[in-house]
Amino acid sequence: MAETTQKRTSPGGRRNLVSEVASGLRGRIEKGEFEVGDRLPSEAQLTEAYSVSRTVVREAIAALRADGLVEPRQGAGVFVLEPSIGIQRPFQILDVDKISSIIEVLELRTAVEMEAAALAATRRSPAQEEEIYEAEAEIRALAQTGEDTTEADFRLHRAIAVAANNPRFAEFLDLMGPSVIPRSALQASGAHRSPDSYISLISSEHRAIADAIAAGDADGARDAMRHHLKGSQQRYRNMLRKP
Repeated sequence: MAETTQKRTSPGGRRNLVSEVASGLRGRIEKGEFEVGDRLPSEAQLTEAYSVSRTVVREAIAALRADGLVEPRQGAGVFVLEPSIGIQRPFQILDVDKISSIIEVLELRTAVEMEAAALAATRRSPAQEEEIYEAEAEIRALAQTGEDTTEADFRLHRAIAVAANNPRFAEFLDLMGPSVIPRSALQASGAHRSPDSYISLISSEHRAIADAIAAGDADGARDAMRHHLKGSQQRYRNMLRKP
C-alpha cells in the first residue's frame, strides 16, 4: 500500500479519514488478505500505514467492530470474525427523517451514560481524566473555527465511558456507532451545520460533566450528564413542533 508517513488531512475532516481507513481494511478483509481468525496490524502499524492519527484508527476499528467484522481482544489485538449474513445490527436503524428516532436514541443514551459518568467520577485514572479534558477542549477549538464537532463529541462521550473502567460502556457506544451523536446523523442527511449558539451550549454542558468527573463528584457527574442529554432531547422535541 503506497502511503506516506506524514499525517494527512482531509477536506471532509476526520470523518472522511475514518471512512477511508475503515473502507480500506474492510476491502482487505473481503479480498481475503486478512482471513477469519487473523490479527489485524497493530494500532501503531495502521497509524503509519494510513498516515493518520491513532484516534482515526481507533474509530475505524470501532466501525468495523460495529459491522461485526472484527473483535478486539484485550492484550491480544484485533481479530477478523466470520461475517454474519442477513443480520441487522442493533442501534443502526436510525431514520434521520424522523426526529422521534433520534429522541429514542437519546433516551437510551441517557439511561446508560448517566451511570457511566458517575462511575468515571470515582474510578477514572489521571490519564483518563486528561483524555476527557482533551476531547472537551477539542470540541471548543473546532467550534471556534466553525469546523464539524461530531467526531470530537463522540471522542468525549467514549472517553467518559472508558473512564468508568467497565468495558461494557465503551462497547455500547461502539456498537451504536455514528448514530450516538444526533448532529452526525442529521448532517449525513444533508442538514446544515449546527448554529454557533448551539455548539457553545453543548460545549458548556460537556465542560460541566468533565469538571464533575475531575472533582470526583459522582452525583454531580450523573446530574450533569442527565442535564446534557435531557436538554438534547428537549431541543429535538422542540424541532418536532416547528413546521
